[in-house]
Amino acid sequence: MKKIRFGILGTSRIARTRFVPALGRSRHCVAAAMASRSLDKAEVAGRALDIPGRYGSYEALLAAPDIDAVYIPLPNHLHVDWAIQAMRAGKHVLCEKPLGLGTEDVNRLIDATSRYPDIKVMEASASRHHPQWIDARRRVKDGEIGRLVAVESCFAHFNDDPENIRNQTTTGGGGLMHLGCHCVSMSRFLFGTEPVRACGFANHDPTFGTDRLFAGMLDFSGAVVTFTCATQLTAHQRMAILGTTGRIEITQPFSAPADTPTRTVLHRDNDPESPRTITFGLCDQYAVLADLLARAILDHTPVPVPLTDAWATMHAIEVLRESARTGRWLPC
Repeated sequence: MKKIRFGILGTSRIARTRFVPALGRSRHCVAAAMASRSLDKAEVAGRALDIPGRYGSYEALLAAPDIDAVYIPLPNHLHVDWAIQAMRAGKHVLCEKPLGLGTEDVNRLIDATSRYPDIKVMEASASRHHPQWIDARRRVKDGEIGRLVAVESCFAHFNDDPENIRNQTTTGGGGLMHLGCHCVSMSRFLFGTEPVRACGFANHDPTFGTDRLFAGMLDFSGAVVTFTCATQLTAHQRMAILGTTGRIEITQPFSAPADTPTRTVLHRDNDPESPRTITFGLCDQYAVLADLLARAILDHTPVPVPLTDAWATMHAIEVLRESARTGRWLPC
């Protein structure tokens, strides 16, 4: 069966350490080319990763006839513009999250899909395709922890490099955009609906201007999501899914490793076997993600998660950000 030939725009760390190795583990994809604004950078990264095509500009890669799809791990403010350029060049698109700086950006991309109906475009929200999340959502829907009442999550790391794009306001940096998008997206995934109001709190770095700490609450019609994300805290991630008769704890919810098993812990009231640890075998969630896009391309079917889902996450982020600015709950 034909494999989808991916071109990678940029030599970012996530591209080099997660996505390109994932393509090597995928069933339907191959890394065919890498581009950088510097040909030297593309040559160095391409040789190290054994990628045959190397280009000194993104435009040159998009013009290459042997590329079927592109992966876009560029800074947030560049996502939509390059996604649309890729579509114009006839390339399918897998774009890192969040898709842009706001819902206006996402709307531009959604509008572009109507002009290129045969092009598949998908947000690279890899976590929700990992078996641990598929299992957790199934258990919630099946009522194994009773009625879902609360979701609590934390996602943090330490990065105070002023040159890093995640610490620059103009590129869409900060804790909420970089890390909080995971907390918002996966909470929406669990509830299967949208929040009705939101409340946010932000602590901004006095030099960078980015939110180095963001805490948020989302009201899902009486059920609540609370999360904390931070770019200047010790590295940590965790999620607790709380129901009326049990809970699920996910120990590595957002950046599940590809080379070691993952585990969730199921607690159920009045269950003699509780708590029960559920172990999931090796899974590269980026390989799963790439294959899902590839199958949609090869089978001429819709992508599994439409861009309207990315819009809904971005809308919640916008409301949270405005709430933090005004200091009050706001409707979603």
